[in-house]
Amino acid sequence: MKSPLLLALLVSTSVLASAALPPDGTILPLWPEGVPAQQAAAAAEQFEDGRYSAVHEPTLTYYAAGVDRANGTTVVVCPGGGYSILSWEREGIAYAKWLNHLGVSAFLLKSRLKEYGHPYPLQDVLRAIRTVRSRAQEFGVDPEHIGVMGSSAGGHLAASASTLFDHPDGKTGAEIDAVSARPDFAILMYPVISMVDGVTHNGSRTNITRGDSALLKLLSLEDQVTAATPPTIIIHTQDDRSVPVANALRYYDAMCRAGVPGELYIFQHGPHGMAMNPGLGTASDWPARAAAWLRDRDLIATNQ
Repeated sequence: MKSPLLLALLVSTSVLASAALPPDGTILPLWPEGVPAQQAAAAAEQFEDGRYSAVHEPTLTYYAAGVDRANGTTVVVCPGGGYSILSWEREGIAYAKWLNHLGVSAFLLKSRLKEYGHPYPLQDVLRAIRTVRSRAQEFGVDPEHIGVMGSSAGGHLAASASTLFDHPDGKTGAEIDAVSARPDFAILMYPVISMVDGVTHNGSRTNITRGDSALLKLLSLEDQVTAATPPTIIIHTQDDRSVPVANALRYYDAMCRAGVPGELYIFQHGPHGMAMNPGLGTASDWPARAAAWLRDRDLIATNQ
């Protein structure tokens, strides 16, 4: 049963379709009250070759589906990059534009990286979901159709949101912590999942744990899946030599054991970081598979 707050948001968003939405490219600060543990003397943020590094001011960038095709579903997109950089254009903007074509709005997350390590990327993604849900009326969003999508280390962050959405590490004591941070669905692209030797991506593990061995269990997300983990589709390839396909297999197995609905597609060909690249055989068909899954879950219309 929907809560009174969600019912009110659903009613208000239903009448918003004909109203003016914020402009495409609107940037929302995640921490208007001040970024937790911000490193004042740190190296400046950089943007080069379509990638961000040294992020100290986390933000969300809004990509509108357009009122003529928007269906109320939205996705917080987490670019990959080993918790070292953010592949902003290839694993961020490209996904946002694909989602827009399906009638799905997108919020591209610029999160903190290796300069901070855990729990700060987790705090950023959970604050992102809470922000979108709390401002659902403003953006024409169904507060019960908010998903998360991520690639590689961004997939680890998206899976962290899917499993650690109520963990104390993801909260700061702000009033908005009362808003649910649980995503309603997840799309994981060749995700880092495990911190286990021989399975993990070593760079991601080093950058997110910063050498703290106590975090290896918590951030091995196959061990954090529960029945509350949202429905998830996972895309990976057998050819991936950077993040072994065992990561996807472990997460999907944990989902099956917990009774979490989901689908897993493992394609033979396609390198790590394939994103939406064409010419990779059947692996380049993954957007059609993902769209079909979204339709099956009534997250997009049958003609989208």
